[in-house]
Amino acid sequence: MKIAAIQLNVGELKEKNIAKAVHFVKEAIARGSKAIFLPEVFNYRGPLDKSVLKEISERIPGESIKPFLVLAKKHRVFIVAGSIYERIPNRNKCYNTSVVINDYGRVSARYRKINLFDAVVVDRVIREPQNFSAGKSATISPLGPMRMGMTVCYDLRFPDLYRKYGKKGCEIISVPSNFTYETGKAHWEVLVRARAIENLAYVVAPNQCGISSTGVEAFGNSMIVDPWGGILARASTDREEIIFAQVQREALEYSRAILPMILR
Repeated sequence: MKIAAIQLNVGELKEKNIAKAVHFVKEAIARGSKAIFLPEVFNYRGPLDKSVLKEISERIPGESIKPFLVLAKKHRVFIVAGSIYERIPNRNKCYNTSVVINDYGRVSARYRKINLFDAVVVDRVIREPQNFSAGKSATISPLGPMRMGMTVCYDLRFPDLYRKYGKKGCEIISVPSNFTYETGKAHWEVLVRARAIENLAYVVAPNQCGISSTGVEAFGNSMIVDPWGGILARASTDREEIIFAQVQREALEYSRAILPMILR
């Protein structure tokens, strides 16, 4: 199965961001991809407060997801819609939610980010818990003939979640991200490859790139990694682009035959 990971540099204009994501997904489909992965918060990257959250958050499926339902059904592809701001009724916070759309054009799974980013990056304080509520549950979704474990960005630093997916037989793990430049240059590659090696699974990690309007730079370097930790495809640091790779069951079987104890 040919898969694609899309790297974007999105801003504050939600409608424009969605249109851009649709454009890139169409290109990935035209180039033969059967599963397409978007990055975290692909529909908005900018300042957050209660008024902004109220404006950009939405139910699922809402305006950020509906265009992809149409594309998935028309072209019989799977789309992992990075993450969006999922509205929580009667709350000032929202969920950071990753959505899987199956090849019939239906929302087949959603994962609400469990581990929220709370850090000081150089001179920027990033406190996701101020605006987001944490999810409670791991989520496994069919992706064609394979099973996929779902995570988002900062989850990458919490290996227990990934071990859960590995032990349940997931062949793919998604990590849509908005990973910062400073932490990314230090840890991004080693963490993505480690999660693949530890669980003998493909890891698909589409990331944002560029500097947001709040001055936080994303690391780019979107990656697709095989179960042996090999980098099948890697994007640039600062350019919007699509990377492609083939997901092959033979590679999974080879890795898991060599190290069968890993998943027990």
